[in-house]
Amino acid sequence: MPASTTSARSATTGRTRDTRWPALVVIAVAQLMVALDATIVNIALPSAQADLGFGDAERQWVVTAYTCAFAGLLLLGGRVADRLGRRRAFLGGLTGFATASAAAGLAPTFGWLVAGRAAQGAFAAVLTPTALSLIAVTFTGARERAKAFGVYGAVASSGAAVGLLLGGVLTEYAGWRWCLFVNVGVALLAFLAGRSALPPDRGYAEARVDAVSGVLITGGLAAVVLACSQTARHEWASAAVLAPAALGLGAISGFLWRQSRADRPLLPLWVLTDRSRAGAYLAVAVSVVGSFGMFLMLTYHFQVVLQWSPVRAGLAFLPLSLAVSASAYGLGSRLLPRAAPRALIVPGLALAATGLGLLATLTPTTGYLGTILPAEVLLGVGMGLVFTPAISVATSGVEPQYAGVAAATANTAMQMGGSLGTAVLNSVAVAATGGYVATHGPSAAALDHGFATATGWSALALTATAVGALVLVRTPRPERTGS
Repeated sequence: MPASTTSARSATTGRTRDTRWPALVVIAVAQLMVALDATIVNIALPSAQADLGFGDAERQWVVTAYTCAFAGLLLLGGRVADRLGRRRAFLGGLTGFATASAAAGLAPTFGWLVAGRAAQGAFAAVLTPTALSLIAVTFTGARERAKAFGVYGAVASSGAAVGLLLGGVLTEYAGWRWCLFVNVGVALLAFLAGRSALPPDRGYAEARVDAVSGVLITGGLAAVVLACSQTARHEWASAAVLAPAALGLGAISGFLWRQSRADRPLLPLWVLTDRSRAGAYLAVAVSVVGSFGMFLMLTYHFQVVLQWSPVRAGLAFLPLSLAVSASAYGLGSRLLPRAAPRALIVPGLALAATGLGLLATLTPTTGYLGTILPAEVLLGVGMGLVFTPAISVATSGVEPQYAGVAAATANTAMQMGGSLGTAVLNSVAVAATGGYVATHGPSAAALDHGFATATGWSALALTATAVGALVLVRTPRPERTGS
């Protein structure tokens, strides 16, 4: 019997039974740290830019260095977890993340800061799939598994909004560097608790870590993200966009070709060819496009158009975070044992699209209580209904030795959705703003016109994805046998 299966079963009986839920708390805290770091520096960027003296063209790399490294290395990180054992990989990832956070917080130069952020993303790429696979192999009963994934989904999907709030508070009252230093204390506490709570496993020696494939997929994804980012300043048909896009697509094609020929691939292609799993990955990726689009547009609307402080802007996102948490844990985890996953995923995408549709009417005079707050609640409830069943589908039906790679693929979909979605929606917003300025002149209305246009396209993308999920996701309602 595989080591991880033994440990998962032993976690339900005898002496280790009581450690499953403390272990879930440790996993959730670590995942919150990883999730919020994707956005915590957003509000802090102006202060960091003034302190270190880098220009407007370079500031995007403080964010994308983290998300690109995270997305590109997730598959490799999942395989590392399978090879070394999930407990060892998780604790090692915490140590590395804390070290990288400290280095970035101490950065004396822009280059140092970007390198630290990239290192954070690399260690997050080990932590996240390890956390998901720990849940998948530890909680086997239908109800308990749904509760565990509900907790994880609430944390993972609300972390970005929490990051915006915490980033505003730390930037205004402690300084931008504390947006990075805060991870050191959190990681240390999670490490100490994890040593006693996490179930031990020996890993799988046959789970080969393919470094060449890791380089291909990491470089390919990063190049595609770079191409999308370049469209904010260059035409789609320009060499600045086409060259990295061609390089990235070539590297990704090389990665897929290598996986099709490898005896023990980094990504077994059957993970992608299962229609239900593919539909779950699609739903997760596009729903993250919607949420990151909202963060980007509303952050600038609050701070640039309305001139709100970082703390007030962060507080304005709090209803979104609460709605996601309540939906993922209060609704998603309770309904998942009783309903087919697509019965939650499709309505969730529709609700999220409705919320984004409200924001497509954004103007400088749009009221927070009348339009923005309902939009946040609708998006939050919808995302919560999507994440819990989609993550469960994505990691179900695989053998324990492949739990890490299935989890990594789900999170790669999340990170690529956020990275590519933000880049593309930003380009749409810039183009729409430019067109408005050319006709009406520069104004706050021009900015909001761009934001509203981009959000409208995001709503259409979620609507189309709801149709796709209805067709693709065929996982049946769970049999009510587990406790």
